[in-house]
Amino acid sequence: MLVAFSVAPAGGGSDSVSEAVAEAVRVVRESGLPSETTSMFTTVEGEWDEVMAVVKRAVEVVGARAPRVSLVLKADIRPGHTNQLVAKVERVEQHLAD
Repeated sequence: MLVAFSVAPAGGGSDSVSEAVAEAVRVVRESGLPSETTSMFTTVEGEWDEVMAVVKRAVEVVGARAPRVSLVLKADIRPGHTNQLVAKVERVEQHLAD
């Protein structure tokens, strides 16, 4: 399962969210699950319960910094497939090279 998510504080006193987002990314990285962070989303790969636990914890750390939290989540649920964080991109790159 791949889950791409974006979590950010809302309703705080600043328009900068980088500190709170960094704490959420730290949660993901410390989980040990395969992940990738881009400018808009962090993608995590693993089993349903472990991935959702990481997302929940990321929301909690952001929520500790703000009165409100925004969460956007997209999931690719494909049982029996692993290493899709890399493999999906490799397949697209192969088509581009053809």
